[in-house]
Amino acid sequence: MLRRIAIRFIEENSGRCVERHADRPIGANVLIENKAGASGILAGVALKDAPPDGTVIMFAPSSATVAQKVTRKSMPFDLEKDLAPIGMAGTTATVYVVSPTIGVSNMSEYVAWLKRNPGRASFGTAAMGSSTHFFGVEIGQAIGIPLQPIAYKGTGPMLTDLAGGHIAAGCGGVTSFLQHHRTGKLRIIADSSPKRSKVAPDLPTIGELGYPKLAHNGFYGFYAPARTRPEVIDAWNRELRAVLDTPDMHKRLADLGLDVETSTPAEFAERQARDIVAFTRSMKAAGFEPE
Repeated sequence: MLRRIAIRFIEENSGRCVERHADRPIGANVLIENKAGASGILAGVALKDAPPDGTVIMFAPSSATVAQKVTRKSMPFDLEKDLAPIGMAGTTATVYVVSPTIGVSNMSEYVAWLKRNPGRASFGTAAMGSSTHFFGVEIGQAIGIPLQPIAYKGTGPMLTDLAGGHIAAGCGGVTSFLQHHRTGKLRIIADSSPKRSKVAPDLPTIGELGYPKLAHNGFYGFYAPARTRPEVIDAWNRELRAVLDTPDMHKRLADLGLDVETSTPAEFAERQARDIVAFTRSMKAAGFEPE
C-alpha cells in the first residue's frame, strides 16, 4: 500500500499538483496539497506542525529549504531541527543563457563579446538571493568581467527580453530554458552541474569550461516532521526509492528537468549540510546580505 501511495505522491508533485485525490484502489485517501507562497516556507511550517507519524511528508527543492535558510535572517522553522530528511529524489541544474541577437554560441565567444560591449555586462534573474543570481555573479568573477544582475518578476518577462535582445544574457533553472534552447530562441552556454546531465547531455558544464569551483546543482527531496520514528522514515525511503528507480519515473522526471538521484536519509542529511556551506559561500561571493 505504501508503495502505491508513494507513486501517487511523486506523480502529483511532479507537475500535476491537485488539492485532493481519493485513491480508492488502495483503500486510502491521499491528500496532495501544493503549499505555494513565501518561496516554499509555508510548506515547511505546515510540515513542522504536522503529526510525526508518517502520515504527512513534504516534497521540496533546495531553493525552498537550503536557500531560504541561508538568505533569510529568520525563519518560522529550523530546517535541521524541525524537519527530518527522508531521501533525495534528484538533482537539477542552473544554466547561463545568451540572447540569439548577440550572435554568440559558447562561453569563449560570449567573453569576447563582453569585451567589445562592456556596457552590456549584465544578466537577468527571476530570483534575487537564489542560485540563479549567485551563479551569474560568480561567472562574472571567474571570467574577470563583473556581471550585474537584473531582477525580473518571473521567468516569462525575462524570456521575452532575451528573445528581443533587450538583455544579452540570463540565468535560471534548466527547466525554464531547455525547450527554448532546443528551438533556437536562446542559447545555453553553461550548465552548473558537476557532470553532464542525463536530461540535457549536450550542455557544457561549468567545470568543462575551466571553472570547476563553480560546479553545483540543486536537489529535490522528501522530508518528514522531526521526531518521526526512524523505522517510519526508513519505510518511506524504501518505497519512494523503489518508485523513483524505475524507467518510467526516470523518464517522467527527466521531462521536467530532474535527474533522478536517490539516497538514504543519512546521505540526504549530509548532502543538505554540504549545500548549506556551499550556498553560504556563494552568497558571500555575490555580496548578498541575508534579509
